[in-house]
Amino acid sequence: MPRLFLLLWTCLIAAGASAADGIRIQEAWITMPDGVRLSADLYMPDGTGVPKEKLPALLEYLPYRKHEARSRNYGLYSYFVQRGYVVAAVDIRGTGNSEGRLIPHEYSDIEHDDGEVVIDWLSKQPWSNGNVGMFGISWGGFNALQVASHRPPALGAVITLCSTDDRYADDVHYIGGCVQAIDVLGWATTFTGLQARPPSPPVRGDWRECWLARL
Repeated sequence: MPRLFLLLWTCLIAAGASAADGIRIQEAWITMPDGVRLSADLYMPDGTGVPKEKLPALLEYLPYRKHEARSRNYGLYSYFVQRGYVVAAVDIRGTGNSEGRLIPHEYSDIEHDDGEVVIDWLSKQPWSNGNVGMFGISWGGFNALQVASHRPPALGAVITLCSTDDRYADDVHYIGGCVQAIDVLGWATTFTGLQARPPSPPVRGDWRECWLARL
């Protein structure tokens, strides 16, 4: 089944990459209740001003530096934009170009609460028809399921791949309830190193100050 999911995901990327004209990326900041701003890329139909018809939004919510993933995202997101959606890629707080202290662990309450604010913000934009969906693979699939469990009013659908609602028995850390010590050690070491990277200097002029504050 995971192979089928990955095949479908690959087909979507290929379909979007083959015809991506008429799409623009609009950068936005989404302010959280504590004043921290999350960085968002909005993939929209090209044109001036607000689209003539209001559109639903799709959210992918990740810690993986969306600016550096635009070559991947553009092909995939184009598939949805060409079919009448606005796609939002949002960096989780403390990651990528988003402000704030790094979340304490995967899928924390902070991540969920911020996700609800993002969904509400998307539903209230001038171009939005009020409907929001979430999608993702791995981390994005997990948090889509978990945010959905909070029942945000505007969230109407989720599409998740390579994810589960049972993290204890069916995740990378525990398989059948037993900790996967070797896998977890490699996983933790790799991601600790990745999250210690500074923001991309061409994107964030204040990258040094932001990076030092994060560390």
